[in-house]
Amino acid sequence: MSYRGPEGIIIPEETALAEAVPDDLDAGAGGPYRFPDPSRRRWAAWIYLAMAGLLAGLAFSEPGLWITVLLLAAIGAYQWWASWPLVLDQAGALQAAAATVPFGVGHASVAVTFAGMRSRPRWQVIVYSSESPPKRRALVEIDGVTGESSEDVYIEDLEPPRF
Repeated sequence: MSYRGPEGIIIPEETALAEAVPDDLDAGAGGPYRFPDPSRRRWAAWIYLAMAGLLAGLAFSEPGLWITVLLLAAIGAYQWWASWPLVLDQAGALQAAAATVPFGVGHASVAVTFAGMRSRPRWQVIVYSSESPPKRRALVEIDGVTGESSEDVYIEDLEPPRF
């Protein structure tokens, strides 16, 4: 079990075994990554609402528990309200961004962010033109729920590197 990273980083097998390096730290073992869907927040919402329901039954004998019941119910309602489904995955965001910019896309980077009070998912995509070295770069924001790009696409020309 020898580990070799993409840039030639090698961890000898005896060192990997002695240090108990887990397999998921193997830089050479890549694969597709799927960002967790924010709609999983609904599970937390159900838990908060169930706890509020259970405590509501006890609150009739202890009036001070009503504050806790209301707090748990409010947190549960917010969790439910903020549980947007992430319809567009990373590959879809890259395709939408490539269709938005007026140049051929080479390298790109994608990150998900959350906007607003309800934490609506948005993909932030940085794309570079396909020339080597790239001559243009753009920042595109794609809505993770609808797949639509924002009106404002930031595009800039890059200066060639000076040596």
